[in-house]
Amino acid sequence: MFVGLLLVAQSLLVWLTLDFENNRAQETVDGVAAAVVVDLKQALRRDQQNLQALLWNQPSPQEWRHDASALLRNRRQLLRIERRDMQMAITDAVDSPFQQPVFGKIPRDDIDLEADLACAAAKRQAGPAYSRTYFVPMPGSMGGQEVIDLCMPVVNEGRAEGFMVSTLSLPRLLDEVVPTDVMRAHELSFVEGDGTRLARAGVPRGAGVFKSERLVDLPGLTLQLRVDSSSGRPQLIPNLTTALVLGLSLALGAVVVLLARDVRRRAKAESALAESLAFRKAMEDSLVTGLRARDLQGRITYVNPAFCEMVGFPASELIGQIVPSYWPPEKVAEYLERQAVRMAGKSPPREGYETLFMRRDGERFPVMIYEAQLVDGTGTHTGWMSATLDLSAQRKVEEMSRQQQERLQATARLATVGEMASLLSHELNQPLAAIASYAVGSLNLMNDPSEDALPLVRQAAQRIAEQAERAGRVIKSVHDFVRRREQAHEPVRTDHLIDSVLPLVRLQARKSGARIEVDLPSPVPRVVCDRTMLEQVMLNLTRNGIQSMESVTPLERRELLIRVRQTHPRWVTFSIVDHGPGVDPEVASRLFTPFFTTRTEGMGLGLSLCRTVIEQHGGVLDFQNLQGEDGRPGGAEFRFTLAAEPQHGPMHPSRSRTLTDSST
Repeated sequence: MFVGLLLVAQSLLVWLTLDFENNRAQETVDGVAAAVVVDLKQALRRDQQNLQALLWNQPSPQEWRHDASALLRNRRQLLRIERRDMQMAITDAVDSPFQQPVFGKIPRDDIDLEADLACAAAKRQAGPAYSRTYFVPMPGSMGGQEVIDLCMPVVNEGRAEGFMVSTLSLPRLLDEVVPTDVMRAHELSFVEGDGTRLARAGVPRGAGVFKSERLVDLPGLTLQLRVDSSSGRPQLIPNLTTALVLGLSLALGAVVVLLARDVRRRAKAESALAESLAFRKAMEDSLVTGLRARDLQGRITYVNPAFCEMVGFPASELIGQIVPSYWPPEKVAEYLERQAVRMAGKSPPREGYETLFMRRDGERFPVMIYEAQLVDGTGTHTGWMSATLDLSAQRKVEEMSRQQQERLQATARLATVGEMASLLSHELNQPLAAIASYAVGSLNLMNDPSEDALPLVRQAAQRIAEQAERAGRVIKSVHDFVRRREQAHEPVRTDHLIDSVLPLVRLQARKSGARIEVDLPSPVPRVVCDRTMLEQVMLNLTRNGIQSMESVTPLERRELLIRVRQTHPRWVTFSIVDHGPGVDPEVASRLFTPFFTTRTEGMGLGLSLCRTVIEQHGGVLDFQNLQGEDGRPGGAEFRFTLAAEPQHGPMHPSRSRTLTDSST
C-alpha cells in the first residue's frame, strides 16, 4: 500500500513539474508572438508613411522615381511601387534592385485582380487598403513567393487623381522585422486558415510543441501569424540522481511492458501477414491484367485468373510448361529464341513489347507484355514476372476510328462536289450551247446543195467535237476527284500535286473572274504525303480564297497565288494568298472549329479537316492577314508545311518560276 502511494505521489510530482515547465514555455512563445505582431504593425505603418511621403509636394515623374528607388533600397520587403490612373492603368513603376522583377515571369496584367480589389476598397475607404495574399512565380530557378499589394489613393486638392500600388513580400517582411535572437529560437510563418504556410522565417524548424497564433489586422486584410518554438517538451529527468531512482523504479515495469509488447507485435505481425496474403490473392484475382511468372529455366510457375481467361487455358495446364500452349505453332521458334535471350540475363525493354498469343480455340490476338525481374526476400533473382494486356479491343477501336475518319473525308469530298454543282452547270452551259449552235448550223448547211456548204459542215463538226471534249474534261476532273481513294504516304512532286487540282480550281476561278498564279521553285521539291488527302486540302484552301474575293475585290485584283518554297531541307511550305478582305478577328479564334462556318450553305468541315490532315502529316496549318500598299486589309495567306523527301545530296538554292493562268 505504501509503495503504491509513494509511486502515485512520485508520479504526481513529476507530472506537476512537467506541467509547470510546459506552461512557462508556452507563455514565452505567446509573448514572442505578441511582440512580433506589434513589430509587424509598426513596420507596415512606417511603410505606409514612407509611401505617402513619395507624393508630398506633387513631385515630377523623375523625382518620384528617384525617391521610390531610394525607398526600395531601404525597405527590402517592398518589391515594386506603381503609379496608376483612375482606370487602374500603370503610368509608372519601379522594381526593387535586390532581385529580378517580381512580375518578370507572369505579366502584371495577368495577375492584377487582387490589386484591383484593394484599390476599390481604398477608394471606398478614402485610405490605404491591403489586398489578399497571392503567389507570384519568379524567373529562373528561384521558385516564387507570397506577396500582398498595398493600394493608396492619390488625392490632389481634394480630388482623386489615381492610386499608388506597392507590392510587399511576406517572407522578406518577416526577415526584416523579426529580431535575430527571436529567429534563432523560433520558426515564424504566415499561414492561412486551413494551416497552409504562406511565408516562413527563422533559422530552426519548429518542433510543433509550443505554438502560438496571432492575427495581424490590417485595412482590408487579416494575416495569421504562427510562432513555433524549436524547443521540445521539457526533459523528464532534471539530474542524474533522479534519473537513477526513476530508472530503477521503472526498469521492472519496462521489462514487463516490453514482453507484453513483443507478444502483441508477434501476434499482430502474423495477423498482418495473413491479411496481406489474402489481400494480394484477392487483388491478383480481381485484376483484368494477366500476370505470369517464370523461373530462370523459362518454366511457368504462376498465372492469375485474368491470364487464364485471356488465353482460355486453366492454370493447371499452364504451370510447368516451357513451351506454353498459347504460343502459335508458327511462332514457337521465334519465341524460344527470344526466351533464350531473356534467360541469359538481358533485361527486357521497360516500355514493353508487343507480340502474338493464341487462344484455346486457335484465335490469334495481339498482346502487350511488360516484364521485370522476379526477386525473392534475400534479393536473389529467381525468374521473371510478366504483365500482359490484351490489345484486341484497342485494335478494334483503332479500326473504327480509322473507318470514321475515312467516312468523314468522303463526306467532305462529297460536300465539296455538291458545292461545285453550280460551277459545273455554269462551265458546261458554254460548250453545250456551242454544240447546239453548231449542230443547228450544220443541219441548215446540209439543206444547202452547193459545194461551199461541205467545208462549213466539216468545220462545224470539228467545233462540236472540240466543245464536247471540253465538257468531257470538266466532268472527268470531278469524276476523278470523287472516286479517288486514300493511298499510303509516298513522294510526290509539288507541281504534280498542284496540277491535279488545277482543273477544279479553274472552274471556280472562271465563274468568279479570278486569275490563278502558280509560283514554284526550281528544281521542284518533292514531299512525302497522302496525295488524295493533300489534294482535298489544296482544293478547300484555294476555293475559300476565290470565294473571299467574289463580292468585295475589284475584278482586276482578283488574283489567287499558289506558292511553294523549300527554306529548310526537311520541310516544304505551301502558301495560298488571296486579295480578299482577310479574316475577321472575331472569326479567327473559331476558324478551325468543326461545324463553324460563315457561309449559309457551308458545312463547317473544310478548314477543320484541313488542319487535321496537315497535323497527321506532322505539319502545321496557320494563316495571317495581309496589308495592301495603302495600309488597308489586302487579303489573307494560308500556309501549311509538309515533310520534304530526304535529300541524298547537298540542297541547291532554289530559283522560282511563275505560271499564270488567266481564267477571266
